[in-house]
Amino acid sequence: MKSVQQELYQLHASVCKGLADPKRLLILNALRNGELSVSEICDEVGFAQANVSQHLAVLRDRGLVETRREGQFIYYSVSSPKIIEALDLLREVMTAQMGAAVVS
Repeated sequence: MKSVQQELYQLHASVCKGLADPKRLLILNALRNGELSVSEICDEVGFAQANVSQHLAVLRDRGLVETRREGQFIYYSVSSPKIIEALDLLREVMTAQMGAAVVS
């Protein structure tokens, strides 16, 4: 039987795998200000619909985005504002590291 801590680490790793693609990060960034349809996401990030749909499926499977259906359209949104906060914190850390590397 897995402990709660082991399950949490497993979930954490799964979420990180979901974030481990630059295109998925771009999609999440496009969703930072609210929900968008698949076609709106495609317009925002400049990827083909089939490609965006595949990435959205990964993000949805990992609990990073939620969906809402309205007629024939499916709208996607980030499942928690804390996801965007975490991505922003990671970006700050990486920006600081890049700056330190340039100075060195």
